[in-house]
Amino acid sequence: MDKRKFMGIAALGAVALPELAQAQLAPKAQKGPTVLTVSGLIGAGNRAALDPALDQMMAKQKIKFDKAQAFDFAALAALPAVTIKPTLEYDSKPHTLKGPLLADVLKASGVKVNDKTTVFLRAVDGYAAQVTAAEIAKYRFIVATHMDGQPLSLGGLGPLWAVYDADRFPEMAAKPLPARFAWCPWATYHIEVKEA
Repeated sequence: MDKRKFMGIAALGAVALPELAQAQLAPKAQKGPTVLTVSGLIGAGNRAALDPALDQMMAKQKIKFDKAQAFDFAALAALPAVTIKPTLEYDSKPHTLKGPLLADVLKASGVKVNDKTTVFLRAVDGYAAQVTAAEIAKYRFIVATHMDGQPLSLGGLGPLWAVYDADRFPEMAAKPLPARFAWCPWATYHIEVKEA
């Protein structure tokens, strides 16, 4: 191979390799609107920094991030689902809730959980609850997408609900119903991962 051809191939490679690497790191195309944003101590993420002009609700709730992992409903539904049947405070009846484990959502966001990991779960109304990684694992929190076989609706308890089966844990089942779900903001839309 002559020097001219070699230099041409090398130049082509120098241009193509960075573009190929960038394409592999590019966010996967979502099939629908973002329903959950995970920020803080995450992996590479698939969306850019919060834009105060376009991310109005998050900006008004004083949320800030340089990168985040955005999930649409299909991405959450693609994670392995778990079913729980807690008695809910709203009607004092057991309901079937289904969705991925919160731990799996964090893992899919590139979170490296340790004993100092703390998660802030935020709802569309501004309510936020702080839960440790140990509590998430112990109580097997899920990000519920369905209740009684139907997708959770916006305006109800959804479209997502960070929740656990309080009935399964004697220390929680002993509490009055409303006190069992203080960690469980319905209409969860943002999760922030920090270290205590």
